[in-house]
Amino acid sequence: MERYDDNSTSMREGTRRRLNDARGALLHLHRVLLEVERRAYERVHGRVSAGELLELLIRHEQFAWLHAVSEIVARIDELLDGEEPTEEDDAHLLMTEARSVLAPVESATGFARNYFLALQRDPAAILTHRAVSMTLAAGVRSTA
Repeated sequence: MERYDDNSTSMREGTRRRLNDARGALLHLHRVLLEVERRAYERVHGRVSAGELLELLIRHEQFAWLHAVSEIVARIDELLDGEEPTEEDDAHLLMTEARSVLAPVESATGFARNYFLALQRDPAAILTHRAVSMTLAAGVRSTA
């Protein structure tokens, strides 16, 4: 779903499109990572319903690392739907930050480590990571 807001006059249409593309790619990544984490959780605790999964996503520490992706999407939404006009530099900075956050690192802690492990567990996660990385890289190059 594309999000457009006529309140933002400072951001070019191409930048808005790239932010929308990044938003969609990040939402897909979040769904894939949630599925990876759900399967890991269910191996230990048994099957969970959709409602239970939502509760786990919100409150359980095993799922807390996924909030980093949600936060990036929320920040994109703020740029696209915000009351204040958005500058090109704001979009460029956010795309650059998103690329930095989505760097899987085996020796790290927090999101980077959990992201690395998720990529090791599921080929779909690897493919989605590649697609998101390409989308963000194109957005950074084009907004610079």
